[in-house]
Amino acid sequence: MTAKARQVTDMMERRKVDMLCVQETTWKGSKARNIRGWFKLFFHGVDGKRNGVGVILKEEYSMSVVEVKGVSDKVMNVKLEVEGVMINAISAYAPQVGCEMEEKEKFWSDIDEVV
Repeated sequence: MTAKARQVTDMMERRKVDMLCVQETTWKGSKARNIRGWFKLFFHGVDGKRNGVGVILKEEYSMSVVEVKGVSDKVMNVKLEVEGVMINAISAYAPQVGCEMEEKEKFWSDIDEVV
């Protein structure tokens, strides 16, 4: 676990945040990691150096995860069922202003796939 992950989970506890979408995770692959025992990070990244996305859930909600879908290194969807209600948490890392139009179009295509 990194110091940054500890800082984020400390903030989540202080502010009583149960779910948080994060970008630039810099981890490669589609995996889940426990953070401090109370939180679980679901992440998806292709490069391992940039653009990865993730969703951090409090432990009680991580047990409700039905599906995790990494669409690209900039878009992922975590589907949860909480008290009979389906919740889609979409973590997205939008391209910067100076990026190529092709990259922007791919991003919006990926968003359309999960919405």
